[in-house]
Order: sequence, then structure tokens, then C-alpha cells
Amino acid sequence: MRTAHKALAVLVAAIWGVNFVVIEVGLEHFPPLLFSALRFLAAAVPAVFFVGRPKVAWKWVVAVGLVLGVAKFGLLFVGMDQGMSAGLSSLVLQIQAVFTAVFAAIVLGERPGGARLAGMTIALAGIAVAAVDEGASGPLAAFALVIAAAACWGASNVLTRKASPPDALNFMVWVSVVPVLPLLALSLLIEGPDTDLAALRALDLTGVGTVFYVAWITTIVGFGAWGFLLRRYPASSVAPFSLLVPVFGMSSAALLLDEHVTALRWCAAALLVGGVALTSLGRGGGSRTDPPPSPRATGRAANLLAHDRT
Repeated sequence: MRTAHKALAVLVAAIWGVNFVVIEVGLEHFPPLLFSALRFLAAAVPAVFFVGRPKVAWKWVVAVGLVLGVAKFGLLFVGMDQGMSAGLSSLVLQIQAVFTAVFAAIVLGERPGGARLAGMTIALAGIAVAAVDEGASGPLAAFALVIAAAACWGASNVLTRKASPPDALNFMVWVSVVPVLPLLALSLLIEGPDTDLAALRALDLTGVGTVFYVAWITTIVGFGAWGFLLRRYPASSVAPFSLLVPVFGMSSAALLLDEHVTALRWCAAALLVGGVALTSLGRGGGSRTDPPPSPRATGRAANLLAHDRT
């Protein structure tokens, strides 16, 4: 990769890492389900009017929108609102790579190779260490919600692979349309109209800024830059940069939010990032006579990698 493009990949990882700090700030201004709904509304409008019609069947748009948008982001925002720290959330969410591999094996029949199995084991050990650390310093229920969010992310990745969208940006914009009304309905039901109205009435520039950062900078700018890189380089060259996301997430949380990073958490980070690297980049299983991947399969892999980090 050219030096400028490597710098762009690092910048995207930084944008996605800092995103967790921005979410933490946003949760001081909005209840979590309303905040998630506003994030998707801002990501979808006005972009939906410029990307054209969906290029896959509506069932895939709706399915990914519900699993990724409503379940994954709803659980993540609620988990962080309930006390899960920004830095640890950025780390724990990376276990989605293990869930993706497991669900792909069950649903798609993709057999994980030895390297991926080893990576999954190491990553799970990292989660266990993080759970021990969180049990000593934070709420385990919030930790469990973020783990559940990672599982939903893994499920949405498999759905995206099944959908195989030819235009990843078009797909993500339409996926962003789906969660808005369900999240608003859940917010009114669970958080209450009085809470939502109070948050909207107290809206200030910081609140608006958090919504537009998570919607436009994280999704549109980050996603667009990541797709730009995937169109020019092999996915195996681009994907490793995503492992910097929890590094930036934990570092920015420590610098901007004064989050304390314990020795156990650094140990968990080393195990989880190393395990995810093996899980994501290790060769899958299969016989020696398997044919080489087709251009369509390569395109699916690129779309999945791009979708993974939004």
C-alpha cells in the first residue's frame, strides 16, 4: 500500500476508535435508544436520496437493519449507558469476529481452519480476562449487554454475506433506514416520551455534534474511506488496520475521559486483539482441491470487511 493510503487506513481506525468516546458523551445528552435512533436517522437522511434503490432484495435490507441497527446498536448503547466504559466497549466488541466465524460455520458451512480455531480460543481467553477485570471494577450486566451486541454484529455479518450486496455503501445507507422507527418506538415504550422530549428540548451543540459524528464521520466518511481502500488493495492488506480500533478506543478514552486502564485490561487487549487477528486473517478450512475464489466471492469478502467496521 502507498504511504498515503496506509495513513488513511490508520485515520479510519482512529475515527472508529474515538467513536466510542463520542458515544459516551452523547449518552450524557440522550437516552440510549433515542440516541441510536437519531444516529441512524442522520446516517440515512439525506444520503438515501442520492444512492439509488437497494441493489439486493428487501428481505436482506430489513434483516440486517433489524439485527445490526436495532439489536446490535441498541444493546451497545444501553450497555454503555448502564456503565460499560468506552475503552472496554471498543475492545470487547471485537469478539464479533469469533461470533461471525461460529455463525458462518453453522449457517454457511464454512469450516474454520486450525489458525482460526486457535484465534477464537485466544480471543475468548481475552474476554474471560476482561470479564474478571470488569467484575472487580464495573457492572457485569452491562458487560454482558456488549457481548450480546457483538453476537448480533456477528449474525448481521453472516446475513450480509448471504445478501452479497454489490454496492456496500448503498446497502449500508438503506440498512440505516430500517432501525429508525423500531428504535423510536422502543425508546417511547421503554425510556418514555417525557424522557425523550426532555432530551430533545435540552439539545445543544455538543449533543448535535455527537449525533453527526457517529452518523456521518463514523459511518459515511469512515465507511467511504474503508471502501475506497478495499477497492484498490486486497482485503488481507486492509483488514489488519481495523485491529487498531480498540487501541485508539482505549487510548482516547484514557486521554479524554480519564478512564483508568488496568494491567488486566491491557492483558485482555493483547489476547483479544491477537486472537481476533488470527480469527479474521487466518486461512479457513477446506480441502486442498478447493477451487480458487471467484471474483464474486472476492467482492463478497470485501463488502463484509467494510460492513464489519461500521
